[in-house]
Amino acid sequence: MTHSPSYRRILHRMGYYDYQQGLIVNYMNQGEGWLSHQKKCRDFILNAIDFFLPEKITVLGSGWLLELPLLEMSEKADEIILVDIIHPPEVITQTAGIKHLKLIEDDITGGLVEKVWKWAGKGTILNRKSFPEMINIPYYHLEDPGMVISLNVLTQLETLPLRILEKKAVKDKEKIFSFRKRIQDKHICFLKQHKSVLISDTKEIFMDSAGETTEERTMLTRLPQCLREETWTWDLDLKGSNFNRKKSVMDVIAAIFDHNG
Repeated sequence: MTHSPSYRRILHRMGYYDYQQGLIVNYMNQGEGWLSHQKKCRDFILNAIDFFLPEKITVLGSGWLLELPLLEMSEKADEIILVDIIHPPEVITQTAGIKHLKLIEDDITGGLVEKVWKWAGKGTILNRKSFPEMINIPYYHLEDPGMVISLNVLTQLETLPLRILEKKAVKDKEKIFSFRKRIQDKHICFLKQHKSVLISDTKEIFMDSAGETTEERTMLTRLPQCLREETWTWDLDLKGSNFNRKKSVMDVIAAIFDHNG
């Protein structure tokens, strides 16, 4: 399944392609911090697969496949589905030879991106609308996804909708917080229906040149009881940036859920 040309134009105007390209640029510019995070993600996913022994695996937010042990997964499962709003051309080429693998382009917010775009209409920065009181966050649905992996996407689901809302609506901190939380809540509701793996940042810790730190919560939803859990710190230090001084780190959680309890 691929998007229509008109939907792709919406994503382009929202700046998604620049955002997607920025992810791989950041990866290439980062040092050991991302490599350590990458290994922890891959190891946790493989352990979860060995735990559930699924015949089918669906990955939400497959992206550039940086944290996904795809070749090992293809040896352990009969069918793999990679879902992302747009698959990079390099990923399409890279996965072409893998048997029993399917790529799906889909908005895993259930269509919220297009809904917000239509709400914003022709509003401008000079003629901002009031931030919507209660945009309904759709449920996402996939028929028989097997084991589900939500891969570093939970706190990114808000990126595109918020980008357009912040341009076209009057800023309201309370409403923005509620909007972000409800997006995350709906994603967790989907994961709770299946045997699932969640890997997500929970907060970002910033450090200035004087050594002072500030924290920003990125995970606003509450997680259900999990079968297994692991946490680590993702060092986002950029090579050669600010004399190689650390800019920020992410606290990350990896968890396994089972819809049967």
